[in-house]
Amino acid sequence: MNVFARWQAWRHDRRAALVAMIAIGLVLASAPFLVGAGLGHSWVRILDFVLLYIMLALGLNIVVGYAGLLDLGYIAFYAVGAYVYALLSSPHFGLHLPFWIVLPLGALVAAMFGVLLGAPTLRLRGDYLAIVTLGFGEIIRIFLNNLNAPVNITNGPQGVNLIDPIGIGGFTLNKSLSLFGVTIPGTYLYYYLFLVLALAVIFVSLRLQDSRIGRAWVAIREDEVAAAAMGINTRNVKLLAFAMGASFGGLSGGLYASFQGFVSPESFTLLESIIILCMLVLGGMGNIPGVILGAILLTVLPESLRYLGELQKLLFGRVLADPNDLRLLVFGLALVLIMLFRPAGLLPSKRRARELGAQNVVLAQEQSTLYDSQR
Repeated sequence: MNVFARWQAWRHDRRAALVAMIAIGLVLASAPFLVGAGLGHSWVRILDFVLLYIMLALGLNIVVGYAGLLDLGYIAFYAVGAYVYALLSSPHFGLHLPFWIVLPLGALVAAMFGVLLGAPTLRLRGDYLAIVTLGFGEIIRIFLNNLNAPVNITNGPQGVNLIDPIGIGGFTLNKSLSLFGVTIPGTYLYYYLFLVLALAVIFVSLRLQDSRIGRAWVAIREDEVAAAAMGINTRNVKLLAFAMGASFGGLSGGLYASFQGFVSPESFTLLESIIILCMLVLGGMGNIPGVILGAILLTVLPESLRYLGELQKLLFGRVLADPNDLRLLVFGLALVLIMLFRPAGLLPSKRRARELGAQNVVLAQEQSTLYDSQR
């Protein structure tokens, strides 16, 4: 009887999970139409960028969240992927290669740059690793900004424009598509492409998290010396973390170049790296649902705060403070409050929550003991 009850409960849970997956699929499929009808087509572009930042954040999560390697130059791999796509799919070199060649090539080149970054930093940890990766990101941006003489490779600060959009079967995604009497704009089509690739990145991240390699990354993050003593090849595992994370960044960069049709070095500044790192910290480092939540919030929140000017006019009759300055102020204040009350992130992993909980208990005990001794 007990076995039968368990079997019935398993069938019920499986049916509930299937219903939940169908509901989530319907919401994701209808999201651009609902957002476009309610908020306007400009917000559908923001949805596209949400998916791009989800892929970027999941790539950085491999390096920082899983392996514990603080990388402040992650935006460099995003830039490498974007420029590989831009240079091979634009009139700059006269090459117009198909996207199914250029996108994987951009991810591969970014992975190679990840190995080049990881190789000389294998012995570095903490702040020293952060400084080196920060310098690497700035070096890539400066190279892209100056490789226009004596041979014009990147077109310098002017950037590369007229980049080919992604085309499938002679149809490009920047044009509207009429399907069963319904006109689907290009931004909606890009949304569905980004959604498929984002789901693929999430699937790979989940498989990596539960794999032997994922457990090796966690072991290195917790104690590298102990991990090496247990037989883990820390050198290869670290290089693999850099390469995997960089490949996700390169893929996102190629998608960004095809979507925007223009890239320039100003799009890949240090601030972008810090924002992507904030997505991990805000959502919950090492936890995939938390990283996705952080990417959504830090992409949507700054855009929604642009309406603070209209709110001031409604309340006071005029604009008292510049909406751009006020937007950054409110944005920073929200981050500070979240870090004060949710230091592990909004959706931390179970391991991270236990670690912080134990640290808080020990700190409270130490403070109580110190107070008692002073009395």
